[in-house]
Amino acid sequence: MEKIAFQKIYTKITRVTKATCTLHAKDVGYEEMAVVGDRLAQVVKIIGDEVTLQVFKGTEGIPTNSEVVFLSRPPMLTVGDELAGRFFNAYGQPIDGGPEIGGEERPIGGPSVNPVKREQPSQLIATGIAGIDLNNTLVTGQKIPFFADPDQPYNQVMAMVALRAEVDKIILGGMGLTHDDYLFYKQVFDNAGALDRIISFVNTTEDPPVERLLVPDMALAAAEYFAADKNEKVLVLLTDMTLYADALSIVSNRMDQIPSKDSMPGSLYSDLAKIYEKAVQFPAGGSITIIAVTTLSGGDITHAIPDNTGYITEGQLFLRRDTDIGKVIVDPFRSLSRLKQLVIGTQTRADHPQVMNTAIRLYADAANARTKLENGFDLTEYDQRTMQFAREYSSTLLAIDINIQITEMLNTAWELFRKYFRREELGIKQELVDKYF
Repeated sequence: MEKIAFQKIYTKITRVTKATCTLHAKDVGYEEMAVVGDRLAQVVKIIGDEVTLQVFKGTEGIPTNSEVVFLSRPPMLTVGDELAGRFFNAYGQPIDGGPEIGGEERPIGGPSVNPVKREQPSQLIATGIAGIDLNNTLVTGQKIPFFADPDQPYNQVMAMVALRAEVDKIILGGMGLTHDDYLFYKQVFDNAGALDRIISFVNTTEDPPVERLLVPDMALAAAEYFAADKNEKVLVLLTDMTLYADALSIVSNRMDQIPSKDSMPGSLYSDLAKIYEKAVQFPAGGSITIIAVTTLSGGDITHAIPDNTGYITEGQLFLRRDTDIGKVIVDPFRSLSRLKQLVIGTQTRADHPQVMNTAIRLYADAANARTKLENGFDLTEYDQRTMQFAREYSSTLLAIDINIQITEMLNTAWELFRKYFRREELGIKQELVDKYF
């Protein structure tokens, strides 16, 4: 524990729960760090001179006469170019066996960028995943979640996005990762030779759950350094926001706050917005783009966590297992990028918007045909063709393991159109049909 002049030290704790402790103290700030005994803690509630601290490693074994030392500062991260290629814990301390980081200490969890200092997001981020780039194109400065069931390979998808995304820095915020997931990320990044542009902040299942609350702010503090100070394009990957929200719930329940929907704290919306609103496009060219996994309990999209997330973010990417091809796909019906129209057809080929819309319309026709088949109705010859198209469209363009450039995605879509449909069935502008069909 660091020693600074005029530290506020108290030795009388009035109340202890499993995650928090309460005492009377003066001149203490919200989110200020403290040490309770030998454990780091943070101020989460102040009523008059009654201060409540969340203790990150839990309060078990802490007596009421423990020494509480307030550090007169919020949580800090040392920022600098040395962050690149390193793995850190929730406190910003190296966990990869490398040396301590040298640089400037900055507080984490500050306010988001003033709207008048922002630019409209306008630059395409290519991921190589056709289900994203073709149908739900991402834009720098965007905030968007991955909705996925817990048993789906979302960590593998996030790793693929990290390796393929055309950005300057990737920052991973891992919350509640299993040790195997942590090693997976480490090995994938190392084997790809991409460590020099990837920074990871990791809380594993072996670490206290409350520590997860620091991970997004640590990741975003690093992102702000590279985006604002270095004018770099930064992609922040957060996984899993459901486990982050569960940690919020642990603290609020221990503080006897009345839970809101689905046992979540009433502050859930603002807690999530504080993170997602850090996405920004700076006028000088730097940007922070946020993709965050939110796992669904039993596929329940109405649960408080995905429900609040949907209000804050600019669309969603929905993972689904396609039983026809036995692969996980980016569902074209339930996925949406609200900012894609800013770049498709301008920063991509002119036929992109119409190819995207036509492919999804034909995929929808196939879904209708499948419903007819399941209900015992006869299928038309067109129905048969749409179902064959849908199966091949899923395997060659929607599956998450497809890694191709956007131009190749468009060419693949035209090949499928030629294979299964006549020109007049496409409904695409004549000049584009003449050029590409």
